[in-house]
Amino acid sequence: MIFDPLPIAGAFEVRLEPRRDARGLFSRVYCDDEFGAEGLVTDWVQMNVSVTIGQGTIRGLHFQAGPVPEAKLVRCLKGRAHDVILDLRSGSATFGRHAAITLDAEDRNSVYVPPGVAHGFQTLTTDVELQYLHSARYAPDHEGGVDALDPALGLDWPLPPAMRSDRDRNLPPLAEVDPL
Repeated sequence: MIFDPLPIAGAFEVRLEPRRDARGLFSRVYCDDEFGAEGLVTDWVQMNVSVTIGQGTIRGLHFQAGPVPEAKLVRCLKGRAHDVILDLRSGSATFGRHAAITLDAEDRNSVYVPPGVAHGFQTLTTDVELQYLHSARYAPDHEGGVDALDPALGLDWPLPPAMRSDRDRNLPPLAEVDPL
């Protein structure tokens, strides 16, 4: 695996190093030793999947805070997504800044999101499926988010926003979110 640092401290794009032959390819998508060598979380307690059917749909920007902050490892299993992370960590040199990459099922890349960093995405194709590994169990009393369309974030979504949930439309702007 190749760990490419993103502009948010502790965040990485994780690319595969596939071994190819006439049958196709084989590659690791996760390894405790390699993640540990990078100082990343290696204890995953939950795996989730999201399926989004409409191109241009935005989900997020979501986080889990309090006593159960979580790291995430997000991978695209079908389609393509413009993936965005936003640093919300108190005292971080990159607080309020974001980074974006394209997650693509054909590239088989993933993004490592450290605790205290919000995550969201916009679908670039119809029928997008993302898989999430979480380092903490879902704790609804500690979930939060930031409005993905807050102009103060300076996010450049590649497509006009097509759909957002009621919950996401009602998330606060960054100025109203306490650092994590």
